Order: sequence, then C-alpha cells, then structure tokens
Amino acid sequence: MPAIQIYLASASPRRRELLRQIGVAYRLLAVAVDETPLSNESPQAYVARLAQAKAQVGIPMRGRRKPCPVLGADTAVVVNDAILGKPRDRQEGLAMLARLSGREHCVLSAVALATPTRMAVKVQESRVWFRELTPTECADYWDSGEPLDKAGGYGIQGRAAAFISEIHGSYSGVMGLPLFETAELLREFGIHF
Repeated sequence: MPAIQIYLASASPRRRELLRQIGVAYRLLAVAVDETPLSNESPQAYVARLAQAKAQVGIPMRGRRKPCPVLGADTAVVVNDAILGKPRDRQEGLAMLARLSGREHCVLSAVALATPTRMAVKVQESRVWFRELTPTECADYWDSGEPLDKAGGYGIQGRAAAFISEIHGSYSGVMGLPLFETAELLREFGIHF
C-alpha cells in the first residue's frame, strides 16, 4: 500500500473512487459541517465555503497521524440560482427530478486543500441537460435507491446517465470531485501522484 499523501474529509464513495483513479493515496476523515446556505450566498460561494470548511475541520482531527494536507469537497446542483441538495424524502426527490426534466442545469463542484498554514480552493462549473422525463421514469429511478445521497437527486455515473442528453464541463466534477482542479491543487502543494 502506498504511503498516505492526503486525508480525505468526505464520506462519498465516489470521491474515493475518483482519487484512486488518479493514483492518490489517502486516509478518510469523518467530518461534519453545517451545510445550510447562508442568506444571500451565491451557489459558487456556497460550495467553496463548504469545501473549505470540510478541509479546515479535518486539520485538527489528524492528531498524531502523519502530517498531510486535508482535502474537502462539495457539489451542488443549481437551477435558476436555487441549490438542489440531497433529497430528504421521495416527494422531494421526485420534485427535483421533475424540475431537472427537459432542461439545462448547472453543477458546481468545489475542492479545497488545507494544511495548518495554507488553504486553497477551486470551483468547477459544468452545464448538464436532461431530456424530458416521464413521471414513471422518475418514480422508477427514485425507487432504485440511487438518488438518495446525491446532490440534485441523481448520479451521472449510474442510471441517470440515460437521462443526460448533453454535458459541457467536467464529468468527474458532476460526479463529485473535479479531477483536473484536484490535480492542480495537489501539484501546487507539492504532492506527486
């Protein structure tokens, strides 16, 4: 097993998979931050703030472990400047899918890297178009269980890929961790992978 290079302040299995994809050795940190948007906060500022907060919260949690930077990330699906978070229940999940049906939306994905003395963040924006969805398709997708823990109530890497007619931006960013921006930050911090 390669030596740890960073701590990942995320419970997302997709982020773990994406880091493995580019060969980054990491150790998980369980962090919790309040994800409530601030009043008048733009979606870009929101995802950047949360990514930074997750990385910052992870710094003291390292304890006596190897001193490595902490990576935090956050992703938001945005329609008309409204942030669609993770659906709380079936009704909200179906409403999100109906709202995304037949239209374009924005996916913002922020990644932050922090040490006790340094913090850097990058935000990536992708445009995604859904084809028209029927109520039956939305219900079947919800019932698959896939949308439960995903911003906007869908995962591009799963069954919802069949709903997406077009994407401009970063596939990995829509998935939850923009790899280009992540790689740039890692290089800026002198981490080779």
